[in-house]
Amino acid sequence: MDHPRLLTTEAAVSAVRALADEYRLTMTVTEDIGADQTSRRTSAGAFVTVDPDGSLPHEAFVELAGAPEVSVRIFPEDDAKITVDGVEFQDVPKDSVPAFLRSVYGGLAFTKGRFFPPGQWLVVPVPGDETYQELIASVTLTPWLARSARN
Repeated sequence: MDHPRLLTTEAAVSAVRALADEYRLTMTVTEDIGADQTSRRTSAGAFVTVDPDGSLPHEAFVELAGAPEVSVRIFPEDDAKITVDGVEFQDVPKDSVPAFLRSVYGGLAFTKGRFFPPGQWLVVPVPGDETYQELIASVTLTPWLARSARN
């Protein structure tokens, strides 16, 4: 399924803000603007704020309070890193962030365990036959992760 295009970081933050309002979640946003401020622009020279094409890169870090604890770092390169109760999902397309969060807060995300290879995974299905799955690195599950377990 094609997700609505979020052309800018601000559009993605606005979409997350609308979702936070819908689920009555407290949200905090930290924004970094300029090549000298964003985390992936370590090669930017001193006092250089624009990219070579003249654009201003914009990065945002969003924290959503509640269960589960969720943070979203939206990068200027059209991807995001979403952390759900300590489980990191790297390289989620920026356009998929609202659908990903809707699946988490809407009760579609679940954990599954395997005997071989041993481990627990957090699975987040997103409409359109997309599924994000990451290994849960901690030995003990948080209460939210334990509640969402499926056999």
